[in-house]
Amino acid sequence: MTSPASGAGTAADLPDYAPIPQSALGPALNDQGYYVGRVERNLYYVTDGVYQAAFLTTRDGVVLFDAPPSIGGNLRRAVDEIAAANGVPGTVTHLVYSHHHFDHAGAASLFDGDVVRIGHQETRRLLLRDNDPARPAPEITFADRYTLEVGGERAELAWHGPNHSPDNIYIHFPGHDTLMLIDVVNAGWVPIYNLNLSEDVPGYVAAPATAVSYPWTHFICGHLGRLATRDDVAVHQAYIADIEASAREALATVDPVPYYMHYGANFWAGVKAHLDAVTERAAAPVIAKYTGVLAAADIEIFTTTTTFAIMQSLRLDSGPSGPVHP
Repeated sequence: MTSPASGAGTAADLPDYAPIPQSALGPALNDQGYYVGRVERNLYYVTDGVYQAAFLTTRDGVVLFDAPPSIGGNLRRAVDEIAAANGVPGTVTHLVYSHHHFDHAGAASLFDGDVVRIGHQETRRLLLRDNDPARPAPEITFADRYTLEVGGERAELAWHGPNHSPDNIYIHFPGHDTLMLIDVVNAGWVPIYNLNLSEDVPGYVAAPATAVSYPWTHFICGHLGRLATRDDVAVHQAYIADIEASAREALATVDPVPYYMHYGANFWAGVKAHLDAVTERAAAPVIAKYTGVLAAADIEIFTTTTTFAIMQSLRLDSGPSGPVHP
């Protein structure tokens, strides 16, 4: 028998999962592995089926929003294709970072020359810290709000506190009925591990309410193939609210004593057994409810780790995590 650490295995060992709801699927990719689609007027998005970026074509050049490395050079191809079709310059003059993470910014260095880079002030601090030549730090930064105007088009950038990351911003296109917010809602899908690997759980949970306070019809969420809608955000909010309610119930009803009694002086084993039991109890009804509603809801580890993160936030951020010793 091989150990899990060996990485050995065959396709026959892989589990099967529920079919993906048709509503979760995005458009077909072209032969080069990408799809570029109009969001509204001269605002477009590009996807490789897993990641998304966006760009505005203007009379003075192109403004690019994020540069995921998985899309990479296809960003340039998509921009050239659309700019030529629209009869406008294809030169990328500005690049806006939604946040500092490499998976959304790692192709930024493909756009060099006189490109003006813009991001939150924390994005600049973190990129300078990381010292990654693939992600040059933005020259223009802001604390709370910034209005970008290029070639008669406008994007409103805003920071409403940490959520997925400390620097993740809201990008509103008021002339295009669109909001861009990355790594919070996945259109038609559950979040992956730990709320999309988010660093601030209360901020992440609150972010969709901030998003729906903006006027928009189209939502660029940064992942998977299609744009999101207000209905997608509502389903996401319901999924998170159900996890929170289930975690509260499990925390209140799972008795920790038997686990600590069983493990005695091995306190960490008692903690693990207790919190694993709480997480399993809380996640199970949510997995059952959303399988077939949100894609990958039946991949247990995604809902389980998200449930664990929310449950721990309830204990640590909201409290109480237990009675106060007399």
